[in-house]
Amino acid sequence: MIAVIAAETVFLTGELGKASLDRRVLETMERVPRHEFVPAELRAYAYANTPLPIGFEKTISQPFIVALMTDLLALRPEDRVLEIGTGLGYQAAILSPLARTVYSVEIIEELAAQAKKRLAAQGCANVELRLGNGFHGWPEHGPFDKIIVTAGTDLVPPPLLYQLKPGGRMVIPTGLPDSQQLVLVEKDASGRIKAKEFLRVRFSLLEGTE
Repeated sequence: MIAVIAAETVFLTGELGKASLDRRVLETMERVPRHEFVPAELRAYAYANTPLPIGFEKTISQPFIVALMTDLLALRPEDRVLEIGTGLGYQAAILSPLARTVYSVEIIEELAAQAKKRLAAQGCANVELRLGNGFHGWPEHGPFDKIIVTAGTDLVPPPLLYQLKPGGRMVIPTGLPDSQQLVLVEKDASGRIKAKEFLRVRFSLLEGTE
């Protein structure tokens, strides 16, 4: 899986602006057992570089996208990270050893309950889970150093921009469902926002945006 991620990164060097991802991210992905975060019937495909269904019309992202989004966050050990869209907990398990605390929001109760069990089994003690509408973030614990959104939106939700610290980064897929782009949003020290598109992606849509 790691070799495939590395090869994909090289192939997309022109779009990504670099030929390799953070070594710490790849080492973490090598250690975290992806098969523990997919439905039992799909474990044989856990390390293929492909998204897999996890129920409720949701998927676990392909390993390359997980690696890229994590890399773009530029995580530091002291970071407090907000994740929108827990799913079964795989992305949170990758973030856990790379950050101080991970706050993860999931709108589907059954997925949130499964994620809690799976993350506990892997010893991810610094991950806090919440059942709720990710569009609104988790203001009680904000602002956050980094935010990662694993569901697509037309535009970046304003509450998430507000909860991003000055100097912070957010990685989010935005755009119409058939033309999403993976976007890195940065907020500078004065609060100004800039965004950079990286590549086309396809994520399930963020629910509860009304």
